[in-house]
Amino acid sequence: MQAGWDPVAGAAGSTTIKVLSNRADLVSGGDALVQVALPAGTAPAKVRVDVDGRDITSSFAMRADGTYAGLVTGLALGLNVLTARTPGGGARLTITNHPSGGPVFSGPQLQPWTCQAGALDEQCNQPPTYRFVYRSTDPAKQGFQAYDPENPPSDVATTTTDQGVRVPFVVRIETGYMDRDQYQVSALFQPGKPWTTFDPQPQFNHKLLITHGASCGVDHKTGGAPDTTGSDTDADALGRGFLTMSTALDNSGHNCNIAVQAESLVMAKEHVAEQYGVLRYTIGTGCSGGSLAEQWIANAYPGVYQGILPTCSFPDAWSTATQFLDYHLLLAYFTDPTKWGTGVVWSPTQMADVEGHVTTANALVSENAQWHVAVPTDPCAGTTDANRYDPANNPGGVRCTIHDAAINVFGPNPESLWSASEKAVGHGFATPPIDNVGVQYGLDALRRGRITPAQFVDLNAKIGGVDIDTNPTAARVDTGPAPALANAYRSGMINETNNLDQTAIIDCRGPDPGAFHDAYRAFAVRARLDREHGTHANQLIWEGPVAILGDAGCEKNSFVAMDRWLTRIEADGRDLTVAQKVVLDKPDDLTDRCYDGVGHKVSDGLCGEAVVPVYGTPRMVAGDALTTDANKCRLEPLRRADYTTTVAGVTVPVRFTDAEWARLQETFETGVCDFTEAGVAQQDTIAWQTYQDTSGQVVYGGTPMSPAPASRPLGG
Repeated sequence: MQAGWDPVAGAAGSTTIKVLSNRADLVSGGDALVQVALPAGTAPAKVRVDVDGRDITSSFAMRADGTYAGLVTGLALGLNVLTARTPGGGARLTITNHPSGGPVFSGPQLQPWTCQAGALDEQCNQPPTYRFVYRSTDPAKQGFQAYDPENPPSDVATTTTDQGVRVPFVVRIETGYMDRDQYQVSALFQPGKPWTTFDPQPQFNHKLLITHGASCGVDHKTGGAPDTTGSDTDADALGRGFLTMSTALDNSGHNCNIAVQAESLVMAKEHVAEQYGVLRYTIGTGCSGGSLAEQWIANAYPGVYQGILPTCSFPDAWSTATQFLDYHLLLAYFTDPTKWGTGVVWSPTQMADVEGHVTTANALVSENAQWHVAVPTDPCAGTTDANRYDPANNPGGVRCTIHDAAINVFGPNPESLWSASEKAVGHGFATPPIDNVGVQYGLDALRRGRITPAQFVDLNAKIGGVDIDTNPTAARVDTGPAPALANAYRSGMINETNNLDQTAIIDCRGPDPGAFHDAYRAFAVRARLDREHGTHANQLIWEGPVAILGDAGCEKNSFVAMDRWLTRIEADGRDLTVAQKVVLDKPDDLTDRCYDGVGHKVSDGLCGEAVVPVYGTPRMVAGDALTTDANKCRLEPLRRADYTTTVAGVTVPVRFTDAEWARLQETFETGVCDFTEAGVAQQDTIAWQTYQDTSGQVVYGGTPMSPAPASRPLGG
């Protein structure tokens, strides 16, 4: 959903109206950037434009690019009918305006919510503030320095944009609030000179770079938008004439709800278009939780970005969550030898073999860094001991989990599944869309002879699961009856990549030293693209020896390359789909690459396992594919003949004792995972879902938005 001019529509026929800054039904904040395409020969002086009878003709004019357009202000909340009358007829378009504090399509907002100091209302609205920074000619002054327009320093550097405009390297940083949280926009700016929507300062190249935060979590209060001037890539982008932008809600560690993230970006991009000028294209960049946000938004809300630059890649939060669960359960078993059966002893190497990594460090990092976001009693920011969930003393309190924070997306548990706490409060909680019924932990290690049948049987019999409050249970986790699993796929919380072919991707990838930023995840995205589209030609992977990041210069180099790639797509006027253009317009010199760690390309093609080893997950050891998105597997019968190993090059049966086999039959009474089949409820992501109806009431699980409103001729 990229705002852009459409000077051709209606030029030779009837009058048409188009909102340039957003979809006409997703407008927020009372403003909309609107173009009226006039029939050939129409004199602009003869055109009259009104909103519900209020004359706004003075807001419109012929602009420098030959379009008749205006910034419409003062829109009422709800429906606004904009009418353009011409001597030969005219057109009307209904614009739906939403509050600047939201929501627009994410549904009822998270409660409780604490606004920032200085907020004017409960929606955290507050006028934006502005400050200036600059780049210095003094090499001792690294990064941006504070700039006072009333007393400008003498050491201001200059920069030449990609459009050839040379200006002082001064940047204005706008900080404001929308959708109940902070946003930030930075622009190369000449203080004291005007900047209007239709006449921006000449250094603006009408391109946008969005930066993101890290992690995956939930807060119940406003946060800070990620810095838009802090990295070398930010500085390079600003120096080229880009705007850089971020929103607090797109910091996944602050908010890990795909619908709210997408809504935040849609609102902020609308603001940029209305205040700074229409955008040509948008690039997203970010590591870890930032890569997560880029990739699942690009798939679930295609058009928010045209290109993305994920680093230390995560396809999404919820296919990764099976790895979190498995690590948590395996650690509980491995670190407590009292749980091991008679004669069963585990070495650290065998534990790592079951976990799919070279050491157990990855599991420990995972547990310490992220498991808490699934624990409802976790003290998340914006809550207190008094209002937080306690199953005994406050079952109606705030559950500090990322799935409960996204209950609009996942939906509440049906009454048949309610826990004691749910029964006490009279409504269902959100169930995580993860499951381990039928998972044969350590299966590949067994087949390779790295663990014994006794270890395999003991582990699987005792692995168990957790309940909705993350308390350990003897039974495994069965999420099948809950709505969360199907809704996770439909929403894009599990990223099926079925819409991701519309976005150009360059993924920077380095080796994983056991810090839970596994290299396999970039290849999981690639495998999903291949499965969905028969190709991954829209995705490049650039590797190098620097842990997690690949190469010190990868983000900046990939940004420059992405800019070239999108410029070619933008110039392609052929009648092709966006997905076709992304592939066909990729520059010939852009391929997978291997770097040396300090910014120099070593070769085209991946570095290989010697530089970037790709480890697995406990599910992959259990037979899951590299795609790793079958969160609940389909089951097949347990068969003794399926267990084989290789001895001296000969395939032989795994020798279970009768007692061991009987125990496996009891453990896998309903069957074992058949990972050759699609997972239970696995389905395509539905693009552009809304989680509220026209009256603002929640639509659990979401529903596809209607087609974007189009104008109608008067009398039509």
